Amino acid sequence: MSSSKSSIAYIDIRVFAHATEDLEKVLAAVRNTLPTELIDKIVFKKTNLKGHYGNPIILFETKIKEKDETNKVFEKLASNLLPQDKEILSNKIKQHLDRGNLYIRLNKQSAYLNSIKLHQEDPIRFRIHFRKSKPEEIVKICKNFGLLP
Repeated sequence: MSSSKSSIAYIDIRVFAHATEDLEKVLAAVRNTLPTELIDKIVFKKTNLKGHYGNPIILFETKIKEKDETNKVFEKLASNLLPQDKEILSNKIKQHLDRGNLYIRLNKQSAYLNSIKLHQEDPIRFRIHFRKSKPEEIVKICKNFGLLP
């Protein structure tokens, strides 16, 4: 196993479920972004929040710290992200990196339909925290995993 494979410290995943959304469908969408063998292992914490107008919002979040699991989650993202999205991510990589973190936002609806696509509005949020913090090192790791072209 190469050193780039153990370069992820943890992965945070967060998603908001709005009152108009089916909670099970929102969770199914998130689970579709995860490797099949980890779906039952990864537990999401549920927090009840209130929106700007007092509307109920539920936050689902989890932190994946186990090395083998972080690598599998990252590999699934890398192998399933559409090629045009990898190009977009590559061209705008500086906007997605901050202090050793790579931020990726995915389309909830697409994820529910088993397609992993970048999306800004009301997304499934991934924060991948690397052990290295230099942008060029993170870009290299992302290329090794196939997340970037």
